[in-house]
Order: sequence, then structure tokens, then C-alpha cells
Amino acid sequence: MVIAIGVIVVLATVLGGWVFLGHGNIGNLMHPGEYVIILGAAFGSMIIMAPKTVLFEIAKGTVEALKGIPYSKKSYEELFQALYELFMIGRKNGMIALEDHVNEPASSSIFSKYSSLLSNKTAMAFLCEALSPIIDGRIKAEELKPLLKVQLDKMDEQGHEPINIVLKVGDALPGFGIVAAVLGIVNTMQAIGGDPKLVGEKVGSALVGTFIGIFMAYGFVTPLAVNMGFIHQSKIDFLKCISSAVVSFTTGSAPAMAIEIARRGVNSDLRPGAGELEELIKSIKPA
Repeated sequence: MVIAIGVIVVLATVLGGWVFLGHGNIGNLMHPGEYVIILGAAFGSMIIMAPKTVLFEIAKGTVEALKGIPYSKKSYEELFQALYELFMIGRKNGMIALEDHVNEPASSSIFSKYSSLLSNKTAMAFLCEALSPIIDGRIKAEELKPLLKVQLDKMDEQGHEPINIVLKVGDALPGFGIVAAVLGIVNTMQAIGGDPKLVGEKVGSALVGTFIGIFMAYGFVTPLAVNMGFIHQSKIDFLKCISSAVVSFTTGSAPAMAIEIARRGVNSDLRPGAGELEELIKSIKPA
């Protein structure tokens, strides 16, 4: 919703300012051929640059940008409650007691209480993959941190691929605007010596191409890429929180301390207070 407000502000200030303060005419910007050249070339270049999987992620990222940051304070509260329950069971009954919860999270009596966490497939997969090798005894506790770091680094790298492509398209749009303008000037040159009004219209059409390229780049596409970057970072931050808690617990921290360590790594606008966390833990009903 916030991104929609931004779009309205950009359109209202630029076009509205031009019309009401500069006595412009919106009809003078209606040159479909210019839009086809610029937007078509931008889309085509994106197809050339990116493999199919990245193109899919661009579409997905655009939809996510329209929805806004996927995590709230409540998301972290549910995460901390679920982790605390898991850690308490692991501490009392041994890590093997977590096997059923990790292997079949959909039927887990713990995860079923936290719908937003359970519906987050990426976070659930990361959490279960983090606990699984410890439960199975395949790795030692001190080996878990570097293992998760490798996974997080790769996920971070992959997450930036669609963002980088969108940024490159944003950088290219002014150039495509110039291409459209040059083609417009070519048409104008053919009309030299004719009706001055017709020549003026063709020059105006060419200039519109330059405007569209710059306006789309700096008003919409580049800001969209930046927004996608923030959303991606929020996903990585959530996974880092899981990693911090799991690593702390498996290396010997008490459940409450492991959760506290993870809590302190959360952004201030999403982080529950120490008192709030204590109340959350007290409010947990046994599974």
C-alpha cells in the first residue's frame, strides 16, 4: 500500500505540477509509439539479461513490493515463542525429542499454534534444516554456525540477483528514451520543409521519448529495485534471527538466553522488549 502512495505522489507532483503550474497538456505526452519502443526494449533487455528463474523472482519480488515488508513485530513474537517451546523440549528430553516436529512440521503440535510461522515455507525449511543435523548427530554443535553462514550467504546472493537486474533496467531506461528520441528526430528530418506545426509535433514526440525513459527510470523502476532490496533484507534478517537462536542453544545456552541473544539482533521497530518477551514466554500453553 505504501508503494502505491509513492506512485501517486510521483505522478501527481510531476504531471500535476506540469499541468497546473506550467500550463502543460497531458495529451502532448500521449505518443504510444514512444512507449512501445522504450518499455518494449526495456522488457526485452531484461529477458536477455536474466535466466527464467530470475525473471520469475522479479515478478514475485514486484508483487511482494506492492504488499510491503512481510514481517511484523508479531512475526518475531511467534518465532520466539515457537523456538522457546522447541528448546525447552530439547533441553528436557534431548534433541531427539524434536525429531517429529522437525520432520513433519505441518503436523507438529508446536508449529500448528503459530500459523504465520508455519506458512512461511522459507523460514520453516531453514529452521528444520538447521536443527536436523544436530538431532541426527551428523555434525557437532560448534560446526553448525559456519554451516548456516554458508547457507545464508548463498540465499543472500541469490536474493540480490533479481534486484540487480531491475537496477540495470532502471539504468538502461534513459538510454532507451534517447533511442526513441533519435528515431523521432529521424522522422522529424523527413518532414523538414513541410508544415511547421507538423514538424513541431514530431519534435515534441521525440522529446517525450527522452522524458519517458528518464521518468520511468528514476520515478518508478529504480525505487522499485530499492524497495525489493529492503524486502529481501527483511527475509535474511528473519533467517539470521533463527540462526542466532539455534546456534546459541545448541552450543550450550539456556532456552531463555538463546532467545534473548536472537532478540537483540532484531531491528528496533520489530524487536519485542525484554519485558514483552518475558510475558510471551509465560503465556505459552503446553503443546
